Amino acid sequence: MNKKRILLQTKILGLISTLILFIVFLLASIFAYLQYVDARAQVKQLALQSAMTISLMPELKESIGKSDLELHFRPIADQVIDQVNAENIIIEDREKIIYSHRDPSQVGEKSFDYTNNHALIFGGSNNFEVERASGSVLIGKVPIIADNGEYTRVIGTVSVEYAEKDIYQNIYKRIKSILIASLIVLILGIIGGVFLTKSIRRDTMGLEPHEISLLYRERSAILLSVKEGIIAIDQNGFLTLINHSASSMLNLAEEASIGQHIKLVLPMIKIDQVLQEGKPIHNVEVLINGKVFIFNFIPIIENEQITGVVSSFRDKTELKKLIDTITEVREYSEGLRAQTHEYSNKLYLLSGLIQLERYADAFDFIQKESANHQHQNRILFNQIHDINVQAILLGKLGNASEKKIAFEIDPDSYVDPLPGHIEVTDIITIIGNLIDNAFDAVAHQKERRVTFSITGIGNDIIIEVADNGKGIAEDLLDSLFYIGSSSKGKNRGYGLFNVKQIVESLGGTIEVNNDKNGGAIFTVFLPKKAIG
Repeated sequence: MNKKRILLQTKILGLISTLILFIVFLLASIFAYLQYVDARAQVKQLALQSAMTISLMPELKESIGKSDLELHFRPIADQVIDQVNAENIIIEDREKIIYSHRDPSQVGEKSFDYTNNHALIFGGSNNFEVERASGSVLIGKVPIIADNGEYTRVIGTVSVEYAEKDIYQNIYKRIKSILIASLIVLILGIIGGVFLTKSIRRDTMGLEPHEISLLYRERSAILLSVKEGIIAIDQNGFLTLINHSASSMLNLAEEASIGQHIKLVLPMIKIDQVLQEGKPIHNVEVLINGKVFIFNFIPIIENEQITGVVSSFRDKTELKKLIDTITEVREYSEGLRAQTHEYSNKLYLLSGLIQLERYADAFDFIQKESANHQHQNRILFNQIHDINVQAILLGKLGNASEKKIAFEIDPDSYVDPLPGHIEVTDIITIIGNLIDNAFDAVAHQKERRVTFSITGIGNDIIIEVADNGKGIAEDLLDSLFYIGSSSKGKNRGYGLFNVKQIVESLGGTIEVNNDKNGGAIFTVFLPKKAIG
């Protein structure tokens, strides 16, 4: 069962909203705590300062102990309460009799407030937090000190009280302003998130992240499975992609090449024309590290602008090897056809001799053909035990018969089945190209003779092809195995190049010499053990 996926827009909006709410909650909590601590400190300080100011009033010191203190002090106390926003101002004498209180019923009553002891006994000022019926209050308590010139004494106390709930109300008002601003920020964040998701969807062509990741995995799998090399560059010429086949064929480090300029990595590839004109170029041959590659360049065009180039390429030697393999199969088929045609002619000859009752001539012809056939079969099937080599030689025998070439297999040839590291295509390319070259070399000779030999005694498999042609010109000996080097005309010269590439890849060597009696001798040495 498929899981229901959350859309990218929902994720982004949810994340933005959650972050804003979390930040608002965190900042509001910190602000509230700091405001609470700061407000309490300010209230305590204000309570002490207000109480101290009242205690220093001369008329208070003179009136303390008189019954009319409440009457004279009430207007002053109410004014101070309004100015400092205090909950209450209480004045008591040394006997803890209340002289002034916001509640008139408390005036004249004795106070049982334990906080008076510190001021009355020690004459000290301090803050206290006391629970009242109406709630918790902060008190600033200061002693009233009388000084008659000889000594000082505490004659009463002044208490300024603040309700703690009033402190909370002030903090709530400030937090409310923050919450309103935070709500505006949240709305703006959501609107910004909507625009952000729309921008991202435009950039991702409306695809969700899981769809992009699926496409990326499919792209990686395709690039890995494609046999052809693929590279991509941006509009500035920097490599943005190189698949495994490309890095393997070009001997490049895939990770190190990404981000490098194409001219630094592959200076022999000319792609300026594609970047400038935006026209694709097909089947361009480029020589890289001694190998010929066929490149195709396709521009990437977006909104009528060239944003890069994608290039696919193939190893021409690989194509040539494939073509050679197909050619060998075709030649083998044609060889069998030639043999069939030749034996049909021989059967017609025998039929004619028998009809003419020339039985002795027919018998002699059969004996001669049987001897030749048995000789070839003995070498081909009793001494050469590799079925692929047998198939190649059978095809070449038929081809030689059709071309009227005396193709001989050395009677001393002997080889066991070839080692597994020598592929079928390898042996087809080596033997097929050498024999074909020999056939071409004797094509214009009056006497056409090609000799083939293969031996597997010892540590090497030795293959030798000799012809009685004109031999190899001295000026071609040094460049004979280079690509394009040929005496047969334009667009030739790949056969021996491919042979040399395969032989060297198998750890072997190839030699060429001119026979003293005319003709060329090609000798290939292939080690039986795989290199590396």
